[in-house]
Amino acid sequence: MDSVKYIGMDVHKEAISIAVLNSSGKLVMECTIETKAITILDFLKGLRGSLHVTFEEGTWAAWLYDLIKPHVTLVASRDHRA
Repeated sequence: MDSVKYIGMDVHKEAISIAVLNSSGKLVMECTIETKAITILDFLKGLRGSLHVTFEEGTWAAWLYDLIKPHVTLVASRDHRA
């Protein structure tokens, strides 16, 4: 059975802060990567299991959603105004 990874992204122009939790909710990784397509995809390719990603709705949301959707199990964004 695949393990589930929950990935939260705080996306900014220059960098993305990422937290990865396992299916028990335990933090298994924290990192900061460049906001570049190849860097993001390389990061995701390095993870195993079902990847569930979430990030705030904002300037980068549509671009990021389109980029990562084919590479993960689930993508959800949250409107920061809510």
